[in-house]
Amino acid sequence: MVTVRKDHPVLDDGSVDIDGWMGHFSHLIDDSARVPLRMACELARQAELQCARPSYWGAQASTFRAGLEMVEILSGFRADQDSLVAAALYRAVREDQLPISRVTDMFGRKVASLIEGVIRMGEVSKNLTPDNASEVLGSSENQLESLRKMLVSIIDDVRVVLIKLAERACAIKEAKHQDEERRITVALEVQSVYAPLAHRLGIGHIKWELEDLSFRYLYPSDYKRIATWLDEKRLDRQQFIDDVIALLDERLKSINIHADLMGRAKHIYSIWRKMKRKNIGFDEVYDVRAVRILVDESMECYGVLGVVHNLWRPIPQEFDDYISNPKSNGYQSLHTAVIGPQGRVLEIQIRTHKMHEDAELGVCAHWKYKGTDLSSNSTSYEEKLQWLRTILDFHEVQGDLESLSEQVRSDIEQDRIYVFTPEGHVVDLPINATPVDFAYRVHTEIGHRCRGAKVNGKIISLVTHLKTGDKVEILTTKEGGPSRDWLHPTLGYVQTSRARANIQNWFRKEDREKNLDAGKHLLDKQLKRLGIEDSRIDFQKIASRFSFSNASDVFVALGAGDIQLSRVLRVIDDLYNIDGDIAPPRPIRLKKSRHKSSDNDIHIMGVGKLLTQMAKCCTPIPGDDIVGFITQGRGVSVHRQDCINIVQLGLDEPERIVDVNWGEELDNQYPVNIQVEAYDRTGLLNDITGLLANEKVNLLSMNTLSAKENHMATIRFTIEVGELSILSKLLHRINQLPNVSNVFRERDF
Repeated sequence: MVTVRKDHPVLDDGSVDIDGWMGHFSHLIDDSARVPLRMACELARQAELQCARPSYWGAQASTFRAGLEMVEILSGFRADQDSLVAAALYRAVREDQLPISRVTDMFGRKVASLIEGVIRMGEVSKNLTPDNASEVLGSSENQLESLRKMLVSIIDDVRVVLIKLAERACAIKEAKHQDEERRITVALEVQSVYAPLAHRLGIGHIKWELEDLSFRYLYPSDYKRIATWLDEKRLDRQQFIDDVIALLDERLKSINIHADLMGRAKHIYSIWRKMKRKNIGFDEVYDVRAVRILVDESMECYGVLGVVHNLWRPIPQEFDDYISNPKSNGYQSLHTAVIGPQGRVLEIQIRTHKMHEDAELGVCAHWKYKGTDLSSNSTSYEEKLQWLRTILDFHEVQGDLESLSEQVRSDIEQDRIYVFTPEGHVVDLPINATPVDFAYRVHTEIGHRCRGAKVNGKIISLVTHLKTGDKVEILTTKEGGPSRDWLHPTLGYVQTSRARANIQNWFRKEDREKNLDAGKHLLDKQLKRLGIEDSRIDFQKIASRFSFSNASDVFVALGAGDIQLSRVLRVIDDLYNIDGDIAPPRPIRLKKSRHKSSDNDIHIMGVGKLLTQMAKCCTPIPGDDIVGFITQGRGVSVHRQDCINIVQLGLDEPERIVDVNWGEELDNQYPVNIQVEAYDRTGLLNDITGLLANEKVNLLSMNTLSAKENHMATIRFTIEVGELSILSKLLHRINQLPNVSNVFRERDF
């Protein structure tokens, strides 16, 4: 049944007596928590008094008193100091009566984080609408389940869950003073999200209250009818239960089993649900007459079961052993239904005191402990729920929950994210998904016409990684299609195979001539940016590497998105030689080491191992056509073949020119000169260096030149890279920066 709200003790002036109020549950909280809790309560009271406008819940509501009620509920959960303080202050912060910075200053960052976590949960669940039970966007599960998964995914501290459940318990009670629309909204949220969450966490103590109160507002006629039935037969039923308890107590004492026996509470929602599920009448609901028996040891449960079945005939198929086979939320008990005295059906539950505590409080039963074994890295919704349910699966008992949230943040990761559409529907995506992935998840045509995105009302880049709880809006154009850049894996536009397949299919349907021109333009643009002359590349050999009959097929496949630009650059990296011969296959790997060139870098034809060094005038990197020049005392100097210095040296001293090519194992980094042309602005240089740092690219040197007459800036810098595909990605990222008009690899500084 529903818990009746109690009045708080008051002083002569009519204000709440905080000390007297705390005395009601002082045995449930630590002595060290009393002073900060009293300070928090006083702060909440002052914040409410200083606020000119009424509570969101109306003039009759009090954020201060709501905080006191939350504290009372949490004290029954044996909450720690930070949780009690956060509960006392939550409503004041939530209703903008108290700034979170003040909470941080007075009670520390941990308390503020708990309040922020509860607010975040509320922001997620407020998107619930009556049609959330339906399937949308082709999802195989309804929106309620997606919303619950989203809610669980943002939880990084079990205390946040308990505070939110306590807050919802207060809110559903307060709903009786609201208009019908507000009552329905709150009741729908509680019944659909928070009561099931309490059930999954095994917190029966609050689950029943949330279910009964929400049921009262959502189905008022059914609620009143069942409540009336219960009240009409209350005295008769109570006498029946008293007789059963007396008989059982006598039999159990005769076999030396000490047990606590009690009539079990009758929950209206549970009775209604059973009547609906089994299509039966009120008199056929077994647990209207129910007894609970608590013993000390698990084995005694089965001894009690034997006594019960010897006294009365069990009803077939109404026995459940949840001790040997616990429920998914950890619940353990023996359930049986028998034909009891006077031929009336009686349900009996048998469990240990420990099982009963767990059933009533769930994870709260273990609030006093920390150090949970999180080494398995829970990554799914079910695993995280299991973690929340089994906080006490520890290697050793250590005290309180003070350090729990820090452990969780470093150890719990999700395998999915959950974001909202503008209409409030939940969409699940893989971690690191982008707005483009979201667009194609919603609808293929929205993906094709996507030109931008807003997250939580702010315009963002299409390569931004979405996070759980984001509300995503796709900005579209009336006509057009996807960009070929989206298929470039190193640019990060697309993470899901679904989006990639849809993009490739769109380009595949384009006519051959368009794909041919697009492919040529795409490759030509990259080669120019990388400083490579396409006239020296044998595209027929590239075509053979992809099993195409001619070069045109390569361009068509590239334009249609069937092959990626990075793959073509890899092949060019392998095949690019001045004489057109195909070099032997050689992997080029990016390593952290940045040592100078070694004998393994360069192979000198017909000579063997000689000292080599990279020419500073043209700074060749793997994939460039190179040639060697024998110096005096410094070994072979390696140049790019289009270097103006090596051309002149070849004319002056041709006998000192030697053929060289790249060695088979290239693990080094090579210096590359880059030039950026941009419209000058504040922060441009910082943006470029920040991008290089994010890409983990080493910057060797940099200089800038600003032209005031046209407001243009020219930035030249030298970086270290290991291969062409990495350089290509980097140049593209720089070109996407605001105000950048051009970026390319320089031949000489």
